[in-house]
Amino acid sequence: DAGSSVEEMEFNWDEYLEDTGATAAPHGSFKHVDTSLQNGFAPGMKLEVAVKSDQNTYWVATIITTCGQLLLLRYDGYGEDRKADFWCDIMTADLHPIGWCEQNKKILKVPEGIKDKIPDQEEFLQRALKGACSAPANLLEGLHRGKNPLDLIAPGSRLELQNFRDSLEAWIVNVVENVGGRLKLRYEGLEDCDKFDQWIFYLDPFLHQVGWAAQHGYSLQPPLAIRSLKSEADWQEILKKVKEEEEESSVPTDLFKDKPVIGVHSFSEGMKLEAVDPGAPFVISPATVLKVYNDKYFMVEIDDLRPERTTSQSYICHVNSAGIFPVQWSLKNGLPLSPPPGYPGQDFDWADYLKQCGAEAAPQSCFPLLTSDHGFKENMKLEAVNPVDPEEVCIATVTKLKDSYLWLQLEGSKKPVPDCIVSVESMNIFPVGWCETNGYQLRPPRKAIVNKQKKIAVVQPEKQILSSRTVHDGLKNQELNSSDSVVINGKYCCPKIYFNHRCFSGPYLNKGRIAELPQSVGPGNCVLVLKEVLTLLINAAYKPSRVLRELQLDEEAAWHGHGETLKAKYKGKSYRATVEVVRTADRVADFCRKTCIKLECCPNLFGPQMVLDKCSENCSVLTKTKYTHYYGKRKNKRIGRPPGGHSNLEVAMKKPNKRRKRRKHFFVHKKKRSSTSVDNTPAGSPQGSGGEEEDDQDESELSHSLAQDRDKRKRKLRTFSFSDDENKPPSPKDIKMEAAEKLHLDSNPLEWSVADVVRFLKSTDCAPLARIFLDQEIDGQALLLLTLPTVQECMDLKLGPAIKLCHHIERVKLAFYQQFAN
Repeated sequence: DAGSSVEEMEFNWDEYLEDTGATAAPHGSFKHVDTSLQNGFAPGMKLEVAVKSDQNTYWVATIITTCGQLLLLRYDGYGEDRKADFWCDIMTADLHPIGWCEQNKKILKVPEGIKDKIPDQEEFLQRALKGACSAPANLLEGLHRGKNPLDLIAPGSRLELQNFRDSLEAWIVNVVENVGGRLKLRYEGLEDCDKFDQWIFYLDPFLHQVGWAAQHGYSLQPPLAIRSLKSEADWQEILKKVKEEEEESSVPTDLFKDKPVIGVHSFSEGMKLEAVDPGAPFVISPATVLKVYNDKYFMVEIDDLRPERTTSQSYICHVNSAGIFPVQWSLKNGLPLSPPPGYPGQDFDWADYLKQCGAEAAPQSCFPLLTSDHGFKENMKLEAVNPVDPEEVCIATVTKLKDSYLWLQLEGSKKPVPDCIVSVESMNIFPVGWCETNGYQLRPPRKAIVNKQKKIAVVQPEKQILSSRTVHDGLKNQELNSSDSVVINGKYCCPKIYFNHRCFSGPYLNKGRIAELPQSVGPGNCVLVLKEVLTLLINAAYKPSRVLRELQLDEEAAWHGHGETLKAKYKGKSYRATVEVVRTADRVADFCRKTCIKLECCPNLFGPQMVLDKCSENCSVLTKTKYTHYYGKRKNKRIGRPPGGHSNLEVAMKKPNKRRKRRKHFFVHKKKRSSTSVDNTPAGSPQGSGGEEEDDQDESELSHSLAQDRDKRKRKLRTFSFSDDENKPPSPKDIKMEAAEKLHLDSNPLEWSVADVVRFLKSTDCAPLARIFLDQEIDGQALLLLTLPTVQECMDLKLGPAIKLCHHIERVKLAFYQQFAN
């Protein structure tokens, strides 16, 4: 408004959550959003894929996970081995449903990598395809290829909408706008009139594809509210036109396969109940079953005893409709019941009221069982539709919970509204970030003025966002490796992240707390999902501050992702650090794996892959010392401070009832060990390579003066320390003895394949590292280019194993020069 003093500014959910001290409702609690992100393909489906090494042959592959129009595939025959998983773009890759090769006389041939595992191809295919579910042919071929099913509901599409206010008749509606599955609908025949527009999520039980009414015996009639706007002849002409254009504007029927199924009810006319009017869901009121249409639908009317009333609040319900409760439900849950208008007296009593009306209460058996297993908690934040003005989506706070119902306080609405009562399964509530992801305006809170002094601007290099068209042009006839970075249409793209509780949890994370984490987080916006995952991991640590320090962004590292501020609490102090997360789904699996390696836990502890029985890393049989020797992160061995003199980890002393801007901040420096120090902490201890002394040392360093900082920066000791014998580099004596053993090569290493490199490594004492070479597809030419810094940087190896590996690489180089250089 022109006279408003509220400052217009860009709303930031992260800052808002930090300022209010609130948490976001978990993404997994919004099942309708979860469903809307599915692309029609599901993990476990099978298809026929062109073999990368021979484009004229095909092989059966299984979908591991999906992300927009990208599929992560694994050729059948690799079992649980994920090393050969690859990404495909549905629009460009040569993908077909099961049976396509046979119909089109194409060759099915086992890929080279698993040829030795499948001696009998016919028998294997017969076994693998028994009871298998093929990927849908219509999503791999034709006009719908590569499209998200939800995007097929485009502006101009036609649907049928049941009238849920006064009858069961349906009428044609046009899609005006599609916002992440939330549809703005306009009745057919009212092209220039938006007064009667409605916003409905595409999975709503009252919304159907064109032709539904005729199939189920319901008439097509415009609602009473608009019927008088045109003559009966005009409406019939409109209906005739719609039937002629039905094929052009209809949407695929399988789009509605995930809609909730309406069950059979057992209500009778005249029964009394408690209800919330969906048009004004602010109070619970006595209500009556006014009419029963059939075994699926009935009409409920909010009771009004005033003789002069001219309108009624009635609406159509089914057995799973939200907001209908048995008599006395509000009393049993300590909630107020609003007496009917015109009710004599102040105190409402159900027994007296039933006697006065001569009615019976609807029995408990008529109502579905309510659940409290939904993930919502008081003070959680989310985004919710304003029931008074459905155009508005507002910030919402959960103020109260009862069974399957939430009381939401909406912030920033144009006109203030009381707390709304909504079901946890409502399709008018959304996770934090939903509006931003779908390009819709979220109503910011009224008090949006921010203290400019606390804002810190960080200038980062521009990041190029690829459009869907750019992706297609760049990837024509190519498959995507898991390292390719792609953004598809700016949609939610992060798959579910699973916590695999059986995997090795490492020295930092508490196994018991890990077991208490939810089975999965997401899907959703990559940054938000990964931030939630890392926060859960930090809180599951023996020392949250220590894990936060391990995760914090290395100032010397190249910036590849998005910086997020995470918090940890330990010993009464609050810590903050900037942590790097990735923005796109194709980098999520690699990010999760590298983060696991940073924390010295199994690379499969969390990620988009669910570990069912046996972990592919076989982590259960490894000891902690042996495990971290090969998979542990590489420590920063330099003594002294990183450039700039400070770590980016901040610690804030707790001061109750103070705003964050008033806290006194300190910088905590990473602890460096001297060259003479030896870590004697047992490998199996909860702290692993940490220990109480290290955190205490962190706290004691808070008061370092700038002069001491300058002194320390002047010292550049190039010494190293080792935590156990396994991590020590080989002694010169050992290296001299091994170097004496001259290596003779049977073939030129320049011509070695990845398999040849792996075979060579398995013949050495670095056999456990062969898996890394296989994962990174290092062939002979790449092997000869490896150096110690490259090995440490790219493979995240500790110094000891890295030197041992480089020793073998140098032996190969020497043999190459002696045998093949000429």
